[in-house]
Amino acid sequence: MRDEGLSMVKEFEKEVMRAMDKMFESEMKKVNDSLSQDLLISLIGEVNAGKSSTINKIIGAEVASTNPMPGETVSVDPYNIHGLENIKFMDTPGLNDPNDENPKKTLEFVQKSDIVLFFLNAAGTVFSESEKEKFNEIKKHNKDILIVLNKIDAAENIPSIVQFVQGHTGHKYKVIPISSKTEENLETLKKEILFLLEKKGKDLLFAKSLKEKSSAATRWIIGAGVSAGVIGASPIPGSDVVPLTSLQVGLIIKLSKLYDKPLTKKAAKDMIVITATQTIGHTIYRQALKFIPGAGSIIGGTVASSMTLALGYGVKYAYENNMAIDYDMIGDLFVKLKKREKKA
Repeated sequence: MRDEGLSMVKEFEKEVMRAMDKMFESEMKKVNDSLSQDLLISLIGEVNAGKSSTINKIIGAEVASTNPMPGETVSVDPYNIHGLENIKFMDTPGLNDPNDENPKKTLEFVQKSDIVLFFLNAAGTVFSESEKEKFNEIKKHNKDILIVLNKIDAAENIPSIVQFVQGHTGHKYKVIPISSKTEENLETLKKEILFLLEKKGKDLLFAKSLKEKSSAATRWIIGAGVSAGVIGASPIPGSDVVPLTSLQVGLIIKLSKLYDKPLTKKAAKDMIVITATQTIGHTIYRQALKFIPGAGSIIGGTVASSMTLALGYGVKYAYENNMAIDYDMIGDLFVKLKKREKKA
């Protein structure tokens, strides 16, 4: 029985290596190509809505100039993040800017933007006639709009204000109440931006611009865990090796790029194989049970999901703490995650 188990381990390693030979370079190219794209985010709103200060808080650095005097932004200005010149935040003047040329430039950038952040001041006249007019004009040129209700620290009855804005925009756009001053709900805003950019394959590019990268990494890990569960639930023995390996390789590469850690094909292969070896008893059991109709799907999905989650969190922890990957910790985490998924 022991010899049979070792044979299965070796065969699994061969399967992973064959899969890695096919997919590592293509997955790496896919990620590198996504990082070479241009990312443009426009910030639009009345003067003194806190656009510049919100940029700085989102990025975690002073990339946009701020001033307590109303109307500090007097032209359509691009802000780049050091080392990520292909990411541009366009901080525009207020919609009621007296310079006729600025609104025209703003609309030009709106058309090119991946996301438009439309700012409203919760402490002022929310969604004035001027704002409604400009919003309706902007949505003709770009549908990827997030409405940012800023300065909620200086306003009352925020749920009613949110409901009011949603009602006047047909309930078609997310309204995120935030305070750039207290940083309330800034994480929610980041997540919504990531969600929209994920559809365009630019979420990694945006995440690299953030000083705090943990929430983006966690989002990818959880998403990979869900996908792995679907792959592992396949009733055909061994059918999950290639797609599961591809999924895990993609996750590892994405994390390595996010945290600026070098990654070779051998290192990625070792991460996957050693992680699987930590749970190999369960893996063998999973494959055997797939011959029994109904039983293997549930166990296979749970194992694949837990293994991927444990691998992702283990790599994330190592990268964030500049340490070698602790496979014993990954094994322990796998056991905990598997028990938790069984209870769910």
